[in-house]
Amino acid sequence: MYSYLKGTVTEIDSTSITLDVNNVGYLIYTANPYEFIIDKEYKVYLYQYVREDEISLYGFKTIEDRELFLKLISVKGLGCKMALPMLATGSVDGIMDAIERENILYLKKFPKIGDKVARQIILDLKGKLALKTEVVNKNLDELTEVLKGLGYKAPDIKKILPSIDDTKDINNQVKDALKLLLK
Repeated sequence: MYSYLKGTVTEIDSTSITLDVNNVGYLIYTANPYEFIIDKEYKVYLYQYVREDEISLYGFKTIEDRELFLKLISVKGLGCKMALPMLATGSVDGIMDAIERENILYLKKFPKIGDKVARQIILDLKGKLALKTEVVNKNLDELTEVLKGLGYKAPDIKKILPSIDDTKDINNQVKDALKLLLK
């Protein structure tokens, strides 16, 4: 299982990007490939989908997007090809809010999501989404405060936050952030 790949985008098409990592091109399906820029380096968080007849990589710019995607594909009747367009046309916060408020109409606006699947999403995920995002945001808030205490400006800190691995402890996050800020 891959957690992320860091490399340069070499190709973009309507459903995927090709990420060059040490001269190996990985085809990665993304919610919105046009958010990426050719010849620019990115850290892409991954989900590896394995079936008898298929091995695919799904990529996300943030850990929050990947976490929501994983929650969505855990819903009965909702697969990768249905969950990815949800992330393309809706925001993470909007989708989570719709689930918490049981807003079936919002969920039905996504391609291939009907009344039955929308109800299943709410049944399976209501009350289970917000906690992870709050923990991640709390970690990033703590990191931001530490960096401000070291004299760095908020705009500079904000630029490097997407490149920080949220799963690391605060000491390692600070080390990674300082490396990025000193470039």
